[in-house]
Amino acid sequence: MSDQNPYEKLGVSEDASFDEIQDARNRLLEQHGGEGNNLEVIEAAYDAILMERLRMRQEGKIKVPERIRFPEMRVPSSPQASPTLSQQSPAWLQRSLDQPTLPDVLLPGAWYLGLSAISLFYAGGEQILQLALVVGVGVGVYFLNRKEGKFGRAVLFTLVSLITGLIVGGLIAGLILPVPLINVTANQFSTLLTFILMWLVSSFLR
Repeated sequence: MSDQNPYEKLGVSEDASFDEIQDARNRLLEQHGGEGNNLEVIEAAYDAILMERLRMRQEGKIKVPERIRFPEMRVPSSPQASPTLSQQSPAWLQRSLDQPTLPDVLLPGAWYLGLSAISLFYAGGEQILQLALVVGVGVGVYFLNRKEGKFGRAVLFTLVSLITGLIVGGLIAGLILPVPLINVTANQFSTLLTFILMWLVSSFLR
C-alpha cells in the first residue's frame, strides 16, 4: 500500500472531484475508525492530494473551493432575517413608538369616545367643547405618563397633538363643511379630529 499514490490510497481517480475525494476520505475514516496506522495513511493521502490540488490552483490549472481547502472552518450559514420596519426607522422614532396592549388602546379610546359624544350631542356650546378638550388633555397626559413616568414628555406630546388636531381640524372643516345631513359645526369637527389624534398619541407613543 505504501507504493500506491495518494489517489489509489483513497480509492479515487486523479480526475476525481473535491466532493468525491472528501467522501472517500470520510468513508475510509469510518471503516478504519479504530486502526491508528490506517488513519494516518488516510490523512496523509488526503493532505497530499490537497497540496497537489493547491499547487495546481496556484498554477491556474484548477480552482479549489474554500470549503475543501479548509473543511474544519466550515460553519453552517444561517439565514439572516431582513430588518423589520421598526429597525429601519430612525432611533428617535423607535424610542417614541410603543407596542400597546389591548387595554392600552381601549381605555383611552373609551375616554375619548365619551368626550366625543359629549362634544357632539350635549347642548352647551363652546364652553362644553373647551371643557371636553381640557379633560382630553388630562386623559392624554395620564395615559402617556403611566407608561414611562416622564411627565414632561407626556405633557409635550399631548399639547402637540392638541394644537395639531385643532389646526388641521379647522382647515379641513373649512373645506368640507357645511355638509348636508351632517349637523356638525367647524369647532365640533376640529374637536373630534383632535380627540382622535390624542387617542393615537396616548395609545401608540410613550
